[in-house]
Amino acid sequence: MRGRATSAPGGGAPAWLIAFLVVLTCARLVAAAATPLSEDEAYYRLWAGSLQLGYYDHPPMIAWWIRAGMSLAGDNPLGVRLVPTLACGLTGLVIFDLARRLGAEVATAARASVWYNATLTVAMGGSLATPDAAATPFWVLTLWCLARTDTRRGAAWWLGAGVAAGLACLSKYSALFIAPGVLIWLALKPGGIAGLRRPWPWAAALVAAAIFAVNVAWNAQHHWETFDKQFGRIAGHGLKPGFVVELIVGQLLLLNPLIAVFAVRGARPPWRPAEPGRLDATLLLASSLPFAAYLVAHSLHDRVQAHWPVPIYPALAIVAAGAAERVRPGGWLAAMRAAAAPLGLGLAGLVLAHLALPATDVRGLKDPAAAVRGWPAFAQAVDQLRQANGAAWIGSASYGTTSELAAARVGAPVVEVFERDRYPPGDPSWRAALGRPGLIVDLDRRLNAATLARCFADVAPLGELQRGEGASQRQRYAVFRVSRPRRDVLGQGCGDAR
Repeated sequence: MRGRATSAPGGGAPAWLIAFLVVLTCARLVAAAATPLSEDEAYYRLWAGSLQLGYYDHPPMIAWWIRAGMSLAGDNPLGVRLVPTLACGLTGLVIFDLARRLGAEVATAARASVWYNATLTVAMGGSLATPDAAATPFWVLTLWCLARTDTRRGAAWWLGAGVAAGLACLSKYSALFIAPGVLIWLALKPGGIAGLRRPWPWAAALVAAAIFAVNVAWNAQHHWETFDKQFGRIAGHGLKPGFVVELIVGQLLLLNPLIAVFAVRGARPPWRPAEPGRLDATLLLASSLPFAAYLVAHSLHDRVQAHWPVPIYPALAIVAAGAAERVRPGGWLAAMRAAAAPLGLGLAGLVLAHLALPATDVRGLKDPAAAVRGWPAFAQAVDQLRQANGAAWIGSASYGTTSELAAARVGAPVVEVFERDRYPPGDPSWRAALGRPGLIVDLDRRLNAATLARCFADVAPLGELQRGEGASQRQRYAVFRVSRPRRDVLGQGCGDAR
C-alpha cells in the first residue's frame, strides 16, 4: 500500500487500487449472481415492481436501484443486486479521494479504501440490495462535497452536499443525522460559524429538504405509515443496558476486529485539533457523532441491528487508516495492520462461497445459510399442492415467505394476508381472486386454524411441507386451504386477527 508520499490533496487513485476495486467488484457480481436472494431482498424486489415515492418500511431509493438493475440484467439475483454492487465499488474510490482531501497521504487514503471493503459487514454484504447499500454511498458523497466547500467553487460544493444528503435521506432515515453532524463540524471548524452568515449552507439545507420532501408528501398521503414505523423505534420501553454491550462488541467484530483496534486508536474527540501534517478527521468524527450517539441511546432500551451503523463505516475506515500509518514497523501493531485486509476479505470469501455452494453445507449444525436454501423446490411443491386442491392463489403470514415464493415465480398470485400496508398498489397480490379458494402456507409457528378462522369461513388443514435438507436445516411449514373470506382481506388484512 505504499504509494508516493505527498501531502497535496487531489490526484488520481493508484493504478493498483483501481485494479483492486475492479477485481473485487467483479467478484461481488459473481457472488451476487450465484447467491439466492435473502427474504429482505426478495421483499424489496416486490417494491421495484411498483415504483413509489415511499414504502411501508423505508424510503424508496433501494426500490429504484433494484428496478434499474433488473432493467439491465433481468429479474434475477444479479439484476436485483447490480446497482448496489457497483455503488459499493465506486464508494471505495470516493473514500480514497475524501481521505486525500482531508490531508491523508496516498498510502493512507488507499488503505482506507481497502479497509472499508475489508470490514466484515461490507466485505460480506457489499453485493446485497438493502437500504444501507444506497444510504452509505450518498452519505460519503455528502462528506466528499463538504470537504471541498473551502475551495474556489465552494458554493457549488455546498449545493452538491445538499443533493447528496437529500438522496441519502431518500435511502434511509438515519441520514437525517447528517444535518446535526454538519452543524457540529462547523462549530468546531475555524471560521465555520462565520460561514453560516453566508447563504450556501442554508441553500444546501433547502436543497436536501426539497429532495426529501417527496417522501414526506408520500407519507402524508399514506397515514404517515413509514414515519410511524421507523420513528416509533425512538421511544424507550424500559432500560435494558445489556444491548449496549451487544452493540459495542458486535460492532468491534463486524467492523473487523483488527481494523476496529486502529479506529479506536484514531478516534480522538472531534473538538481536539488535528496534528499538523496529519489527517484532519474533524469532519469524519463530527458528522458521525449524532448518529453514533443515537445508536448508543437506542441500545439502552432495544437492540441495534447489526447493519444500522454501516453508513459511518467509511469515516471509521479513514480514521483507522490514519492511525495505522503512525505504527512503528516490526511490532505487533504492524502485524495487525498487515493482517487486517486479508482477514476481512478472506473470511468474506469463505462466507460468500458457502452461501453460493450448497455442497459446502455442514449437516448436523444450525447453518445460517439454511435461510436461503431450497426455495425453488419448496415453491414448486407449494404450487403443485395448490393445483391439486383447486386453489387460485397462495397466501402467507409473513413478508419473507411471501417474497421468496413470489421471487420463485409460482403459478398464482402470492398474498401476505396480515400486513397489507406493506404492498404498493402495483403489487401482483392485489390481483388475487380471494373469492375463490386459496392455499395459505408459512412456518408452523406462525399459522394455526383458529387464527385463520377469524378471517375465512372455511379453513381446512392440509398437513405440512418442508424446506431444506438435513435435520438441522429443515424448516416445517403448515398448509391450510381457505375460502369464503369474512372481510376484505386484500384491503384490510387480517392483522388484528393474529
